[in-house]
Amino acid sequence: MRRSLLLFAAGLIVAGSTIPEMAAAQRRPNDQQRQEQEAAKKKKRDSEWNDIQAPLPQLRNAGPCPYVKVLYDAARYIEFKDEREASNAVGWSGEIQGISAGCQYKDEEPIKVTMEVLFELGKGPQAQGNSKTYRYWVAVTKRNDAVIAKQYFDLPVTFPAGQDRVYATETINQITIPRASLTTSGANFEVLVGFDVTPQMAAFNRDGKRFRLNAGQAVAGNSSEDK
Repeated sequence: MRRSLLLFAAGLIVAGSTIPEMAAAQRRPNDQQRQEQEAAKKKKRDSEWNDIQAPLPQLRNAGPCPYVKVLYDAARYIEFKDEREASNAVGWSGEIQGISAGCQYKDEEPIKVTMEVLFELGKGPQAQGNSKTYRYWVAVTKRNDAVIAKQYFDLPVTFPAGQDRVYATETINQITIPRASLTTSGANFEVLVGFDVTPQMAAFNRDGKRFRLNAGQAVAGNSSEDK
């Protein structure tokens, strides 16, 4: 899904990907053939899930691009029924799995940034229905300093029957950052992404606690249940 920031207009450039050639695989040892088949299956599965991890191609610029990253405290979204941190109390959940980004600027032009954000979204045992609208934000800041602009976006998701996990890719293709002078480089700025989380969710993330996105079935990592 394409998005744009009011502040900020650049065209989207998407990196292509290909599946490795398998024609000569039958002449190789069985173990190697099996490994290559598994790798090909994984690439096909990732492609079907829109799991786009390759960076967007970099264009010739007057300097480096802004730093683009996920804010740790807002990287995951987990709803708990009655604020009880337990796997069987999880409703809707989500995690930002990765960001691809590219930028362009020259002379005295503003910096134009294009981003793709990959979300993995989950439905826990306390989720009601099959649809959820997640909310996330994109912010431009001076590096390690004040926020210049911030905008919120809605991400509506429908889970197919019997499925408790889906992937979604969001494209933000109109981030334009003005430059004070010819010598102002992209390294002076950061572009941050995160879910719109509650203070409790932020504290949960900050403490390093984790549940699987389909948390009703299993627990992964440290949680209050493990203590």
